[in-house]
Amino acid sequence: MTDTAAEEDKDPDIELFVKAGSDGESIGNCPFSQRLFMILWLKGVVFNVTTVDLKRKPADLHNLAPGTHPPFLTFQGEVLTDVNKIEEYLEAELAPPKYPKLAAKNRESNTAGNDTFARFSAFVKNTRPDKNRALEQSLDKALAKLDEYLMSPLPDEGHSGESRRKYLDGDELTLADCNLLPKLHVIKVVAKKYRKYDIPSEFRGVWRYLTNAYERDEFTNTCASNEEIELAYKDVAKRLGK
Repeated sequence: MTDTAAEEDKDPDIELFVKAGSDGESIGNCPFSQRLFMILWLKGVVFNVTTVDLKRKPADLHNLAPGTHPPFLTFQGEVLTDVNKIEEYLEAELAPPKYPKLAAKNRESNTAGNDTFARFSAFVKNTRPDKNRALEQSLDKALAKLDEYLMSPLPDEGHSGESRRKYLDGDELTLADCNLLPKLHVIKVVAKKYRKYDIPSEFRGVWRYLTNAYERDEFTNTCASNEEIELAYKDVAKRLGK
């Protein structure tokens, strides 16, 4: 093998900087960090991960990406800080035949469930008991819409019954899942802890989706612990007033 061929065969030099947990070392709660972590893992590329303690941000990191909070990424020495742009960049640079394409085939998969997180935030940040029920119903409604998408067969499933696919866009994880799953998991953990809310069991599509995700290392090993997620919302999830 010539040197050039060996060079071409090498993975690019990639380092992902993610938010650290409360101990300053473990993975902290950050759906955006997890999104990029999952993408790199699914691409099958070799990369390094550095957790950044926001309370003691090291000077060299400050110089690397001044004024930015994780997640950010260095790719062959170039610093990239915008999550959406990083996703596009990785999809373009880490392309077939060497790396899998992760874009969803169905455009709707990219927007399915995209309002659930905003509804959840409003529900969990609310302090007024008189508004609690309406905000909970609003979250239910967003989850019902997501459930409907997951239960309806995609065009390539070729039947009109109930969909049995594992993820948003089929049986493989795509960029759409890397975006939605970290948020959906936060919703499940935080709403239960601070609002005694469980995702309704009749949303079988949503539960099937989460259950399948929990069987994947690309999801579970890039995720903050439940304790970290609860801790991150301790001050956000205000108590409901009397």
